[in-house]
Amino acid sequence: MNQEPADAARAPRLLRHYIDGEFVASATTFADVSPVDGTLVAQVCEADAAAVDRAVRAARAAQLSGWRDTTPAQRADWLHRIADGIQARFEDFVAAEVADTGRPLTQARTLDVARGIANFRTFADLIRTANSEFFETHTPDGSEYINYVRRKPLGVIGIISPWNLPLLLFTWKVAPALAMGNCVVAKPSEETPGSATLLAEVMHDVGLPPGVFNLIHGHGPNAAGEFLTRHPDISAITFTGESRTGSTIMKTVADGVKEISFELGGKNAAVVFADADFDAAVEGVVKSSFTNAGQVCLCSERVYVERPIFDRFVAALKERTEQLCVGAPHDPATTMGPLISRGHREKVLSYFRLAVEEGATVVTGGGVPQFGDARDDGAFVKPTIWTGLPDTARCVKEEIFGPVCHIAPFDAEDEVIRRVNDSAYGLAASIWTTQLARGHRVAKQIETGIVWINAWFVRDLRTPFGGAKLSGIGREGGRHSLDFYSELTNVCVRVA
Repeated sequence: MNQEPADAARAPRLLRHYIDGEFVASATTFADVSPVDGTLVAQVCEADAAAVDRAVRAARAAQLSGWRDTTPAQRADWLHRIADGIQARFEDFVAAEVADTGRPLTQARTLDVARGIANFRTFADLIRTANSEFFETHTPDGSEYINYVRRKPLGVIGIISPWNLPLLLFTWKVAPALAMGNCVVAKPSEETPGSATLLAEVMHDVGLPPGVFNLIHGHGPNAAGEFLTRHPDISAITFTGESRTGSTIMKTVADGVKEISFELGGKNAAVVFADADFDAAVEGVVKSSFTNAGQVCLCSERVYVERPIFDRFVAALKERTEQLCVGAPHDPATTMGPLISRGHREKVLSYFRLAVEEGATVVTGGGVPQFGDARDDGAFVKPTIWTGLPDTARCVKEEIFGPVCHIAPFDAEDEVIRRVNDSAYGLAASIWTTQLARGHRVAKQIETGIVWINAWFVRDLRTPFGGAKLSGIGREGGRHSLDFYSELTNVCVRVA
């Protein structure tokens, strides 16, 4: 379904809600602005409490009228049709991701949209082959029983996804929720509504039954996000975003004792031992610090380098970082785009100023690039490296979520493990060493949900994904997603 007005040349696109199989407008709208040059990308409808209620009721009705009774094979077929629909409009999705985020075209093509398709295919294939636990039980009186576990859908899932990897993280939740027979009411970030709206068009075009997938646009507090989390007919909430927002949602759903899955913030560390493959470690830390302008929950903002190679590593990382090309997404030379908005840029720049106040040495970056063209109205910052801060500094403790890392030396293995774990967060870490025994030994002691050894940002979609401490609750991926999006029921049958 075409979301554009008839005279697109004179009017911005209007992104509408998708409720009960229909695209629905609302009286109130807000602007979706390009982070590249500040131009208007689209006008987006803002859902009020009535629109959210309608979406939840539609999902509930669709759940009760038959979606929960579909077979795994039928749902797998639907997920493959959705994946086919995204593939058929691949470049449209690329354009939507780029327009909202300003990320380089190559990343949108090879990561975001490709992964969105893979999410649907992965869970489609998984539910076809997922097996159940089965036990034979014998009691002292000679009786025999069999116990088996059934996964039943929870009902209506409220999905709230972030702006940093819009389609990837949106589909990472929608796909398994539908796969397990739930219906969905989903709210993408107000910063990045484009690809989620395209996904609603795909759902509509493939003929997904009305009410199974519903999309609402809007903001968080006292708006669509809060209306969704407070709705009594929501069975579970899955959220990716800031830890403070996760805490607020947890308090909101506490009285209803609703299921929750949170992937929250991180202040991730990279550890480089002196025996590491030096060039690989430099390249790995460049990627883990500056991919997507540092706006990935898994990015490394803390880098610990063993003292014998510290100075050499800082110099090499500086040289490699200054080779990054900050620019517009359609320029083939661009390797790093803007931050998501000028508002977020101001937050990041406030940490740049704070770091200097706290005594940091700015190795490179630390400000805003000047282009002399429309990009100066965007949200760009320079990739930045600091040294010289104590572990107690706010810039070493608090998540910044921008293209920045602080590099500090260390002298001993037990010392660096202690320093890595001295954080309120526990999402991810990467270890660079050629001694695999050391890598395994250190990984075992790191208090995070994910540890890479001589790698970063590589995952099998069947593995558990999530964090410890303030970085989240629960795990997503493979059977872990299937378990979250279903009610596990044990069935016990006496057979003799």
